[in-house]
Amino acid sequence: MNGALKNIVTEYKHYLKLEKSLSDNSIKSYLSDVYKFVDFVENGNEKPAGLSDLNKENLQAFIYHISDLLSPLSQARIISGLRSFFSFLVLENIMDANPADWIDSPKLSRKIPEVLSVEEIDRLVGAIDLSKPEGERNKAILEVMYACGLRVSETVNLKLGDIFFEEGFLRIVGKGGKHRFVPVGNHTQKIMKNYLQYIRREIKPKSGHEHYVFLNRRGKKLTRNMIFLIIKDLARKAGISKNISPHTLRHSFATHLLDNGADLRSIQLLLGHENITTTEIYLHMSQKQIKEALEKYHPRAK
Repeated sequence: MNGALKNIVTEYKHYLKLEKSLSDNSIKSYLSDVYKFVDFVENGNEKPAGLSDLNKENLQAFIYHISDLLSPLSQARIISGLRSFFSFLVLENIMDANPADWIDSPKLSRKIPEVLSVEEIDRLVGAIDLSKPEGERNKAILEVMYACGLRVSETVNLKLGDIFFEEGFLRIVGKGGKHRFVPVGNHTQKIMKNYLQYIRREIKPKSGHEHYVFLNRRGKKLTRNMIFLIIKDLARKAGISKNISPHTLRHSFATHLLDNGADLRSIQLLLGHENITTTEIYLHMSQKQIKEALEKYHPRAK
């Protein structure tokens, strides 16, 4: 990669950080897409003289190249990332038009998320061994993820200063560093207070980990992978055969709200979705109820 291109990519990185407020992981992903494309073009037969010479044909050739290597979902993500990069180049007057605007993303089948019933949630929590100190911690983790609809990253990064029990809210730092306040009910508060008072205060945090709510025995904040393993192990003990992950608790949170009459806009705000179309995937969960209602109440359905 030549010096001029390196400078542009560095400027693009600052743009994603400062203007788009993206997280470090998201920025790394966007830049990775750019590097893949640039590497492909620079090693091609018809190497463009500069960024302004990149065109739809270069992009199409790259997409054809990755089509056999990556899933449609990964292809769509890369195209989206490159569309963002080219938009930046247009914004900086380096290019006159965005070549990605002429490229169609592969059609994606919308995957229906796995969801646990309330009874399965209770079984999952019931499988926790409360005779061990980490049992109280794990119970607090599961309860707060399910009761508040938290992402696993939001859970591991929850800090003591984000808890407002008197007001009944948690301050959650979501994707892109965006904040939202999520209500936390009395039941979940009781479980969290029990963990904080009897378990968390007995752990000596490592330097830099003092403010995190959920710590391991060595005083460090938990990792995403650790919570994944905890939930997988509990599912096995509870006899739950569904392929679940920490995100399953978030899906279950949204679905159970919808099933009990909550509106999509409220669920969107609670989940921290920027676009309500992301929240609409949970509508499928109520299709059975809709069918049952029609069969029960419509005169022509009898």
